[in-house]
Amino acid sequence: MTIYKKSLITLSAAALVFFTIVIISMLVFMNFLYYEINITNLRNTAKTLMAAIGEERIADLFTKDDHSVDTALPLNPGDTYRLTLITPSGNVLWDSHVTDDLVNHIDREEVIAAAHGKEGSSQRDSVSTGMRRIYYALPVFQNNDVVGVFRLSYIIRDFGARISPVVIPFVIFICLFIVTAFLVIIIYSRSLSVSLGRLVSIAQTNTKIFSDPQAFEQVAPEFRSLEKAMRAMSAELNMRFEQAKSEGSRLEAILNGMWEAVLAVDSDLKLQLVNQKARELFNLGSSPSVLLDVNKMNLLTATRSTELVDAARKAINTVSPLEIELVFRTGLTERFFQVHASPFSGNNNSGVVLVLLEITKLKKLERIRKDFVANVSHELRTPIQLIKGFSETLLDANLDKQNHHFIEIISKNAGAMENLTNDLLILADLEDNCFKNKHIEDLFIAPLLTEAVSTLELQVQNKKIKIEMNCPDGLKAVLSGSLLIQAMINLIDNGIKYSPSDSTIRISAFEMNDEIVFEVKDEGQGIASEHLERIFERFYRVDKSRSRDAGGTGLGLAIVHHIALFHRGKVEVESELKKGSVFRIRIPLNLGA
Repeated sequence: MTIYKKSLITLSAAALVFFTIVIISMLVFMNFLYYEINITNLRNTAKTLMAAIGEERIADLFTKDDHSVDTALPLNPGDTYRLTLITPSGNVLWDSHVTDDLVNHIDREEVIAAAHGKEGSSQRDSVSTGMRRIYYALPVFQNNDVVGVFRLSYIIRDFGARISPVVIPFVIFICLFIVTAFLVIIIYSRSLSVSLGRLVSIAQTNTKIFSDPQAFEQVAPEFRSLEKAMRAMSAELNMRFEQAKSEGSRLEAILNGMWEAVLAVDSDLKLQLVNQKARELFNLGSSPSVLLDVNKMNLLTATRSTELVDAARKAINTVSPLEIELVFRTGLTERFFQVHASPFSGNNNSGVVLVLLEITKLKKLERIRKDFVANVSHELRTPIQLIKGFSETLLDANLDKQNHHFIEIISKNAGAMENLTNDLLILADLEDNCFKNKHIEDLFIAPLLTEAVSTLELQVQNKKIKIEMNCPDGLKAVLSGSLLIQAMINLIDNGIKYSPSDSTIRISAFEMNDEIVFEVKDEGQGIASEHLERIFERFYRVDKSRSRDAGGTGLGLAIVHHIALFHRGKVEVESELKKGSVFRIRIPLNLGA
């Protein structure tokens, strides 16, 4: 349906409803006014008649015994009016038109009002005469008491009968008025549809302003201004659309050129877009567009990975980025991926972008490296122990001073190589989770810290270091006792090596935020801020010459880091040059849950 027809029908219906309401209201008001005028006239007549007869005479009629009314009334109301005298109990004392079969009038509205000392009126069909009448009743008083009711009535013509002579002219006038209004509505609807039609044409065809024949039609100034605004807006939208299209093409080219698989899902985990790498990875078909063309497939259906679904849902719920590693297995083939999940929100919609970076080659290289380190460490262990054993035997022999010095050097370096291979084997076991079946139990912390300190008692005495330990006696945690002792030995040993003599190392353990925190605080030379991010890497040394002189292998802090990871915790450091360092190990309390 066109705008013209819609506006025509709407305005015509509104006009018809309006005229109907006006006519009905007028008729209702005229009927009310007709009744009120007649009641007023009847009231004036009743009062005049009652005054002419005399209220005292009328009161005497109700109080005397014989009730002879015909000779007592000096005035007859005639045929137009009907006069009725009624006692307060409703009995008709006298009626000017009816003499027989008069019923009790106690239920009449006007009689009830007059019997209570008030004037009353009503309109109804008379039971006695069967004709439509209006009634007006006046109370008759004697000594301030109501002794009777003086009622006057007359036949009233129906309102429709009274206005019937003017109905035909009124109908003709209304019809002419409606026809005139309808013509006005047609003209207005036509002008409105022409103006709106031009605006629709602009929106559909984006024609230039004043370039078509319709531009010379008369339209309202408001529509002309709106037309100009729409054309300007249309041009702006076209420009922005072209920009968005260009940006979209560039985005598709970037995403399809990435080596990483990219997927975007909404809050219901329905796929919104995927790049070419993701299509190849999950066999979603080839398409040059990053917009998914499989009707918003579910993430689980597309990837068949519950771990990826869990990561996406967790990122949406926490509204924070998430990074995990996943393994996709196809037959005997394993492919490793590092997954970055970044949530986004906007326009009443939220979701997450998943970026999958394949690290299978890195994992293989890491496995080769680990195997190489482990194998070499195992192979070197026996010859190093032999060298160390024979060198210690030779030191007990009666050698000259120079040969004894050479053997001491051999023994010292053999010991350093033995420590290095032991640390490498510990790291290899931690990385391969060879300690996963190691005994984990609910242990008191204080005895473990005491054992770690006692292991280094000789170094403490030689350097005159003071050890302060602060740990509640009842503090307990579920962990591996041997690995925790190893980690604390490494941290305390570092503190001893890099702290000056007569300094203090403070060791503490406490519970905080559902974690057990172990702290080792020294007063050593400290670590520069640029080294803090790398000190837990294997073989990383802040001061290489000083570290070698101290006898370290460069693996102690790496072992501490892996022990913390074994307990699903973390290790952190705070340090400032010339003010010492604080190392912390945080282990969750619910490790055994």
